[in-house]
Amino acid sequence: MGLRERKKLDTRRALSDAALSLMFERGLENVTREDIANLAGVSLRTFTNYFGGKYDALAYRQVERMRRSIETLRNRPPGEPLWTSVMEAVVEPLDEDFADMYGAENVLPTRQQLAEVRKLLMVPEIRDATFRAMFDEWVAVIAERTGTDPERDMYPQLVVAVVRAVGDVAMDQYANADPPVSFTALLRQGFAAVTAGLPEPERKK
Repeated sequence: MGLRERKKLDTRRALSDAALSLMFERGLENVTREDIANLAGVSLRTFTNYFGGKYDALAYRQVERMRRSIETLRNRPPGEPLWTSVMEAVVEPLDEDFADMYGAENVLPTRQQLAEVRKLLMVPEIRDATFRAMFDEWVAVIAERTGTDPERDMYPQLVVAVVRAVGDVAMDQYANADPPVSFTALLRQGFAAVTAGLPEPERKK
């Protein structure tokens, strides 16, 4: 990556991080494009060169994590069980970002932060667009690892649908947990259940 591309990437990340910081500080409805640009130290024009609006900026980190997950999955050991590879590929970029943004000692959200996360999940542009934009790339990398055809075989698409389902359920649990819980722990729990074949739980007496 050249210097110019690196600067652009740094600007995108700074704007996205500023949007998240303001959302947690002021509430989602009180964040404007101007606020985000000011906190990131750039002009409004620069903001609009990178993002169409605040929701695009808020979703960027998630899209970027998904790209890193795909690359991580491509680099996992070839003989590793598929669902182990998928779980580690999904969790690793999250662990890196949480440590970078909050510090390793502060990976659990506050109740105020969770309230803003719930608001964010109600926005279709955030909930749906991020995964939809990466669906084909996920299918392609799963097909690569399993020796299947991404267009004709059902398997890679089923795997990707399950990956999204685990992420969606973990996010719902994360946003509504009281007391707060670790998002990555919920993801690992979900993938562990899938790996085990989703056995029926014992009925409570």
